[in-house]
Amino acid sequence: MSGGGDVVRERLCLIHTSLPARWLVICWLCIATLSAAHADDVVPTEPLSRYWRGNLHTHTLWSDGNDFPEMVAEWYRTHDYNFLALTDHNVLSAGQRWMARKAITSRGGSEVIPKYLARFGKSWVENRGTPDADDEEFRLKPLDEFRALVEERGKFIMLQGEEISDSVNGAPLHLNATHVHELLNPLGGATIQAAMRADLRSAADQAQRLGREILVHLNHPNFHYAITAEDIAAVTEEQFFEIYNGHPGVNHLGDSEHASVERMWDLANTLRLTSLQAAPLFGLATDDSHSYHDGKGSTPGRGWVMVRSTHLSPEHLLRALKRGDFYASSGVELSAIRYDSQTRQLEVEVQPQEGENYKIEFIGSRFTLAPAAT
Repeated sequence: MSGGGDVVRERLCLIHTSLPARWLVICWLCIATLSAAHADDVVPTEPLSRYWRGNLHTHTLWSDGNDFPEMVAEWYRTHDYNFLALTDHNVLSAGQRWMARKAITSRGGSEVIPKYLARFGKSWVENRGTPDADDEEFRLKPLDEFRALVEERGKFIMLQGEEISDSVNGAPLHLNATHVHELLNPLGGATIQAAMRADLRSAADQAQRLGREILVHLNHPNFHYAITAEDIAAVTEEQFFEIYNGHPGVNHLGDSEHASVERMWDLANTLRLTSLQAAPLFGLATDDSHSYHDGKGSTPGRGWVMVRSTHLSPEHLLRALKRGDFYASSGVELSAIRYDSQTRQLEVEVQPQEGENYKIEFIGSRFTLAPAAT
């Protein structure tokens, strides 16, 4: 081994002596800079916990979104997100899929394909058929193929997900499964509660069989007013739901006959803690993004989760979510969260933005709800 090292040093010496002195300094600086950069890139042995920003509800051309998956991932990567789950309806971003030019432009407009080419180039974009004609098609790249273009160690990762799009007697029931390995088909049921349990059990079976962390959360319960607070409370297997969803058509605020999603959260958790003696429900914030071009509709960047973890990996992130080590936001960033388990005292601090005022409210139910309140 030492002999090999001597050879390397000798060769470096020969190179140095064959160059002018000014080049020796430049070469040495380059080598030193590269070495320092490499050293700084080492993963810490015992990293400190920090917050990672991510979105768990995202759509692309693989289902009803209007942009290529790489473009969607690139938007989040360049807007200070650390992780992103692609959750298209009843499909994984996997396998061979081609899409006609006309179908692509009918969703996102005439600039979708030129923007895709401008960002990733002709060497990456795959098409077939007659250029600019009706028979031209573009290949939708699978996650396993394009993730190498967007992922950065310790900065940004992709998670494979799916929006399990189920229904019961015409009422939509959508659940997002994050970090799945195989497609989870919607199983249905006689009631909303039965269908929820069936879909949750299917995800749990896959997680156990593959030894994999999978997180399932209930999406937009007020979509078509299909799900009630009683439904959410009763299915105690479900630990998460969307307290905020950025899609403009999911009836967040309810109406004169339906509770808002925030009110549903209060009702469901009160029922769980009193009547059902069950663990409370965690609230997530997501984009449910579909639209990436005209600034209208379900655009990205509206709702996210901040997850506290030592490592940016699927397993660490999902474990942190499951133990409640996160917060959900649609704009406010927290600079500190402290909880004393002995005194049961919670303290939070907002990261202020100039010109903004903040008010923190702690909301809970002190008394058992009367039946009429639901």
